Amino acid sequence: MARPIMLQGTMSNVGKSFLTAALCRIFRQDGYRVAPFKSQNMALNSFITKDGAEIGRAQAMQAQAAGIEPDARMNPVLLKPTTDVGSQVIVNGNVWQNMTARDYFSRKTELIPEIMRAYASLLSEHDILVIEGAGSPVELNLKADDIVNMGLAKLVRSPVLLVGDIDRGGVFAQLLGTLDLLEPEERQLMRGLIVNQFRGDASLFSDGISILEQRGNVPVLGVVPFVQVDIEDEDSLSHKLDARGKSGLPDIAVIRLPRISNFTDFDVFSQYEGISLRYVSRLAELGCPDLVILPGTKSTLSDLRWLRTSGMEAAILRLAAKNTPVFGICGGYQMLGERLLDPEHAEGGGELPGLGLLRGETVFMPEKHQTQTKGLLPQVDDGFWSCLSGAEFEGYEIHMGRTPGGILSVNGNTAGSYVHGIFDRADVSERLIRALYDRKGILWNEKGTDRTAYREKQFDLLADTVRKSLDMDKIYHILEEGV
Repeated sequence: MARPIMLQGTMSNVGKSFLTAALCRIFRQDGYRVAPFKSQNMALNSFITKDGAEIGRAQAMQAQAAGIEPDARMNPVLLKPTTDVGSQVIVNGNVWQNMTARDYFSRKTELIPEIMRAYASLLSEHDILVIEGAGSPVELNLKADDIVNMGLAKLVRSPVLLVGDIDRGGVFAQLLGTLDLLEPEERQLMRGLIVNQFRGDASLFSDGISILEQRGNVPVLGVVPFVQVDIEDEDSLSHKLDARGKSGLPDIAVIRLPRISNFTDFDVFSQYEGISLRYVSRLAELGCPDLVILPGTKSTLSDLRWLRTSGMEAAILRLAAKNTPVFGICGGYQMLGERLLDPEHAEGGGELPGLGLLRGETVFMPEKHQTQTKGLLPQVDDGFWSCLSGAEFEGYEIHMGRTPGGILSVNGNTAGSYVHGIFDRADVSERLIRALYDRKGILWNEKGTDRTAYREKQFDLLADTVRKSLDMDKIYHILEEGV
């Protein structure tokens, strides 16, 4: 009989996504057919499945940990913020509509049938579903008609494990406070506590375990240490966006746009010791990098205005005039062109001049283009980006705008592409890094690593650490016992 188990957190960014991935990998290693599930996700990092559906990047990552293809059923509702008070609502992998937070909150129960269909279908094909909650289950002003935390746990009759992050401080208040605010029927679903991100000697927390168990009347299933694994993060809370870079190495500066999306496109560079990768949100931080990247964004026109008023545009143009290579992906690619037009009000309407570093213009359309793609990059005869001529690439496209030459458009030392994940293949990342080293007159001795193979090793490292830290016998007992 198929069984669910759910991870909820005391707050956002306590490590639920990573622990979900770890359990998916552990259950897979133990011979079970396992899949992740998150009924509602809010994130700007997304992924396109083989059949063209859009889901949260975290669920795609967790599916990869489980050794299966990402599937729209794993994330039936995805919210992609477009403003501070509104989101694009994606249901079953396709755009449903744009809604304000108030409108969505009043109508989200309409999506329960879609959520339950996706859940039941996925459960019928697997032995175990590892369900991830969102934020905190005890945001008292938002609990009404909950569809992602305890509301979902009650609907699917799933036992719940509660995760607290000791590295952020206040783990006793996090865990015990959350337990105290649960309703009695919700407390009945709570089966265990997990203390995550512990630094140092975990045996020093033995008294802490006793305190949590005595006061919470829920067993502590383990203390998971802080572990450095290079796996895609879910959203803009990622610590990777605060990276300062390393001195003396080829320096890649990614412009941290206000609505940055799919920054996982650049995780591949973090696996190379000889590369400095940093995210820049202020003009004073930009300096003189060896490569400037404009990333994807959920709000291209709005972020282009920010680029202009912040002084970043002028600085990028000065660097480009000095032959510093510039690359744009998706929204960043659109910004590099000559003009952006939104006649159908897909992004609020209007038009803006682009940076003019690439030829052509972008026209926004109401229908989103969603597809996986792979092949060989086109021939580039001269300039920095000739280093990528004929390289084998694989990735996916997800955009409202239409721009000529979307696989790779080049003008001198500026290039752009619609392909998310374009750098993940070793054939691409190794060529690019070698070209950056050559420009600095430095010999590069590393060997390129395919992102997929590298990611598999990281999943195993994460699973090994979590398996040693959690009482897996108790977790299997919780699964078998159910609720």
